[in-house]
Amino acid sequence: MASTHASTLAQEIGRRIQALRAERGISLSELARGAQLGKATLSTVEAGTRNPTLETLYAIAARLDVPLAALLAPPAVRTVAEPVHGTAVTAHLLEVFTDTGTSTELYRLTIRPGPTQTSPAHPHGVVEYLTVFSGTAVVGPAQVPSTVSAGGHVSFAADVPHIYQAVGGEVHASLLIRHPGRSGRPDPAE
Repeated sequence: MASTHASTLAQEIGRRIQALRAERGISLSELARGAQLGKATLSTVEAGTRNPTLETLYAIAARLDVPLAALLAPPAVRTVAEPVHGTAVTAHLLEVFTDTGTSTELYRLTIRPGPTQTSPAHPHGVVEYLTVFSGTAVVGPAQVPSTVSAGGHVSFAADVPHIYQAVGGEVHASLLIRHPGRSGRPDPAE
């Protein structure tokens, strides 16, 4: 059952990427180059035959100049918040809030101990707000990350490469990502 959900999510993501790319008049090769992905990798993501990692999705979203939520199905459509996985992070999109042209995405995060996940730079002006519920995490700009323990909170400019790492054990947190001047919600007609 989980693989069916993952496959359906991958297909939805692929359709959204393809639609956004076409809407902007960007070729597959251009998007692959701009997102620093192989053309074959991007092709399989668009076809929905590959479950993309968070790092891949963020690179595509940044090149398309959209929030990550624009690539994921809106939560109202899903019965369960389906996770997206990265090197160290599992993220569940819970909600997208829009006010005065600003979009805020709310995620439930789990950061696994071991690897460090490096997230590519988001568009200019994007800020992330992380609240840690359990565990200790090292997060923020790759050059100057912060250590945040249970009950702690940190915010940082996410328009530079930034990292997520669990120290000791698994970390459970919430993540808000604010995108200035973007709606974040995919067009319902898509």
